[in-house]
Amino acid sequence: MCLGIPGQVIGLVEGYGGQLALVDVAGVRRKINIGLLDEGPLPPGSWVLIHMGFALERVDAAGAEQAMSGLELMGRPREQGGPA
Repeated sequence: MCLGIPGQVIGLVEGYGGQLALVDVAGVRRKINIGLLDEGPLPPGSWVLIHMGFALERVDAAGAEQAMSGLELMGRPREQGGPA
């Protein structure tokens, strides 16, 4: 697993060749590039790890929690609305 910020997919952004997704990151919606993922379709509710605006890895809810816990260990406090 890479170190990144976990985000939950809300849906794909129209256009852009299916390369952009709208993702909830700790309660904030952001557009991220999903073009580096090779695992096929990215349905709403999927979790990804994000670095510099790119989804680098698909994870499950437990992996998202583990990533958030790692960020907390480095001093980044959990924002309200993040993975529980």
